[in-house]
Amino acid sequence: MPTAPPVDVDLALVGGGGAGSLVLAALDRCGVRGLRVAVVDPVRRRGQDRTWAFWGRPDDGLDSLLAASWSQVEVATPGRRRVLDLAPLRYAMLRSAAVYDQAATAEHRLGAVRVAAPARAVEDDGDRVTIRAGGATVRASWVLDSRPRPPRRVGRTNWLQHFRGWWLEADRPLFDPGRAVLMDFRTPQPARGVSFGYLLPVTDRYALVEYTEFTPGLLTDAGYDAALAGYRDQLGLDPGRLRVREVENGVIPMTDGRFDLRPSPRVVRLGTAGGATRPSTGFTFAAMYRQAGQIAEALAAGRAPVPAPAYPRRHRWLDAVALRALDRGGVGGPDFFDRLFDRNPAERVLRFLDGTTSPAEEVALMGTTRLSPMVAATVGDAAARLRDRVVPWRRPTTWQIPPPVTGATRRSPPQR
Repeated sequence: MPTAPPVDVDLALVGGGGAGSLVLAALDRCGVRGLRVAVVDPVRRRGQDRTWAFWGRPDDGLDSLLAASWSQVEVATPGRRRVLDLAPLRYAMLRSAAVYDQAATAEHRLGAVRVAAPARAVEDDGDRVTIRAGGATVRASWVLDSRPRPPRRVGRTNWLQHFRGWWLEADRPLFDPGRAVLMDFRTPQPARGVSFGYLLPVTDRYALVEYTEFTPGLLTDAGYDAALAGYRDQLGLDPGRLRVREVENGVIPMTDGRFDLRPSPRVVRLGTAGGATRPSTGFTFAAMYRQAGQIAEALAAGRAPVPAPAYPRRHRWLDAVALRALDRGGVGGPDFFDRLFDRNPAERVLRFLDGTTSPAEEVALMGTTRLSPMVAATVGDAAARLRDRVVPWRRPTTWQIPPPVTGATRRSPPQR
């Protein structure tokens, strides 16, 4: 059989999921034309295979794609339920079908070449990158790689955010579409970790109800269903009036391990593999959207498509300290988040969780947490970093992010 000639492009997207789709849409939005683009992915993404929830400002370019948004949310603990006014921000829900449809339109306008095969090799010689996928060869000036990857360096604290959600349809009005439940810590708390539920109503008859844990390990299939049914009942929802239309499952890394953002001169990683997942919360979408815009603006200006890091270095350090405090039992998750929302403006807390606060705001936020355990976690983190330099062989060398537990007929995975 004759070998197909190599395809030469300016930009290759390896992986066409959320991060790659947002880049395609951003290129189209910025009016980039004349750029030779290839998409290398064995699957053409369509439909609702995940849900993103995030906060941002209205008119941020996403309004037409949103499934729902809320200017008020609840944060609940065993002691109280607090309603937060998010102005000038809003909490928003975006389902994957809208993103994939927009990306498909952009791909067509850009005249992108699609290679429907997994990338077997990505080789960077410093001048160009050669991608071998199936029987095709793509040579690109730059590669944006969003395929899942473990951290380059294993973290000192390695947790998982894992969850199951039910899309519930009611036979009569049951939900308040004007208000979402952001975090409900009235769920039974695990021995080591944090659990909470949340409720995102799209209409008065249709809502996503989800159970989430921050822990080192996963539950069983039956364990997720039992926890989610318990939270549904805690909300006072009558299962006899509800129909489960869809099921979503997911696993997101919560680790202070270092991801390899630039594995070679002309390869840039995006998404979770590129550090877009916030270690202390698991939120990812807002950082992916920011970086997609930065990439498109750079290419439109003739610059290299290298975005800024998803979060400032000081935020990665704060995340490491917070994860250590939670993991060692110095602080409880419900108390930690309750104090943050109780003693700070909601907008400041949300911007901090999104990685967009100033150092002065971060000092104010940290001043509202329990001082003694956070100081202990800070000292412990510093000591661990020093020990790793002196005796680096004591650290584990591998940590894999497991796939979600889906059961026999589950659909997965969503991402917050």
